[in-house]
Amino acid sequence: MPSKLYERNKRMMNLSEVINFLPRMKSGNKLLAALEVLPEYNNDICFADVSTRLMALSDIYKIYIPSQMSLEIYSKLYLALLRSMQKKGTKLAIQQRNQNYKAIIQQEYSGIIGGSDSFTIIGTSGIGKSSAISRAITLITENKVIETKNPYTNIALCIVVQCPFDSSVKGLLLEILRKVDEILDTKYYQNALRARATTDMLIGSVSQVALNHIGILIVDEIQNVANSKNGKNLMKSLTQLINNSGISICMVGTPESAKFFESAMQLARRSVGLQYTTMSYDTYFQEFCKIIFQYQYTQQKTEITEGMIKWLYEHSAGVISVVVALVHDAQEIAILNGTERLNLESFNEAYQKRLSLLHHYIQPSISQSKQTSKIKKKATRAIVSINTNSEAVSNSVNIADLVVKAKNENIDIIQLLKKYISIEEVSV
Repeated sequence: MPSKLYERNKRMMNLSEVINFLPRMKSGNKLLAALEVLPEYNNDICFADVSTRLMALSDIYKIYIPSQMSLEIYSKLYLALLRSMQKKGTKLAIQQRNQNYKAIIQQEYSGIIGGSDSFTIIGTSGIGKSSAISRAITLITENKVIETKNPYTNIALCIVVQCPFDSSVKGLLLEILRKVDEILDTKYYQNALRARATTDMLIGSVSQVALNHIGILIVDEIQNVANSKNGKNLMKSLTQLINNSGISICMVGTPESAKFFESAMQLARRSVGLQYTTMSYDTYFQEFCKIIFQYQYTQQKTEITEGMIKWLYEHSAGVISVVVALVHDAQEIAILNGTERLNLESFNEAYQKRLSLLHHYIQPSISQSKQTSKIKKKATRAIVSINTNSEAVSNSVNIADLVVKAKNENIDIIQLLKKYISIEEVSV
C-alpha cells in the first residue's frame, strides 16, 4: 500500500503540465448524468412521524436537474479555466510576476501577460444560475487545489467572492485574499491588514496572488455595481486585475447589471457572455415537475396531472426556485394541518400564505382567462364599460356599423371599438 508521502509526490508536477491534471471535459449524456443530483428517496418515509418527514422534506432543495443553461455554463467555465491555466508557467508569466512585485512598491502597473478573458452570466433571480455554476465547479475542480513542484506552488482552481454591496474596490480585493487564505492556508489577508495596504498596493498584491495561486475568479452579485457610484471604479480594477494576472474572471448577476455594462463600450466589451430569462413552458419544465413530484412525504400519494403542471407554471412565472418552494411548502402545510395530500388545494394555500411577497412579480405571468386551478370556481370574464362621455368618442362613429364590420370581416369587436371609444375591461 503506497504511503501518504508517495501519494502527495504523485500529485506534484511542473507548472507547465498543470492543464493535463484537470479532469477531461464532459459532454452529452455523460455530462447530464454527472450534473444531475437526485437525493435518495424511500416510500416508507411517508409512514414516519411528522418531525422525521418534515426534516426529510428538505431534500427537495437538493434536487438538481440539468438544463441547457447548465451545459452552457459548464462549457464556458471549463474553457475559461483552461485558458487561465495555460498562461501559468510561461515566460510571460515570469515577467509579469516580476513586474507585479515592482508595482506593489512603485505602484506603476504594466500588463505584460495580457488579459485572458472576462465574461458575464446574467439571469433572472431564481432560475438556477448559481446552482448551475456550483455544479459545474464541482465537476471541473475535482481537486480544489493543485500542487506543482517547478516552481513549487499551490493553485486554487476556483475562487468565488461576492461583489460588495457598495462596490468597494478595497473590500473586494481584501475578500479575494481572504478566500485564498481560506483554501490554501496562507496569510495574505492578515499581512494586507497589518501593512494597512492602500487600494493601489492591493491591486498589485492581488494580481500577484491571482497569477500564482488562482485559476478562475467568479464574482457573484455583480448587479451591485449598477446601483453604486463606485461601480465603474470597481470594473476598472477588475480589468486591471485581468491584465496583470492573466486569469479569467466570471461576473454573475441579475438583469440589472446588463444595463450598466451596456452603458459604455469598454464595459460591454469586457462583459460579453451568457444571458438567461425565465423558463418557457417546455418539455424540460414538465419533466422537472414530474421528477420533483416523486418526492412526496404526505401519507396520501398524488399523481401529477397536466393541470397541476400548468398551475405550477402560472404561479411560478417559470422560475424554478419558486416551483421548488411551492412543492415544499404545500407538503409542509398538508402535513401540519392533517390533510396529508399534495393537491391544488395545498398548492393554492402555499401560494397565498407563503409566497404573498412574490405575487407582484408572478402575477403578470398568470393566465386570467383560463384558470387551471379548481379552487377558483368562478369563471373570469370581461365586462366592457363604455365611457360615452369620453372626448375620444367621435360624433361620426356609429357603433351599429362597427358591429356589422366586425362580423363581416371576422374582427374582434372589442379591439375595433378601442380605436374609437374609451373601453375599460374589468375581471369579475
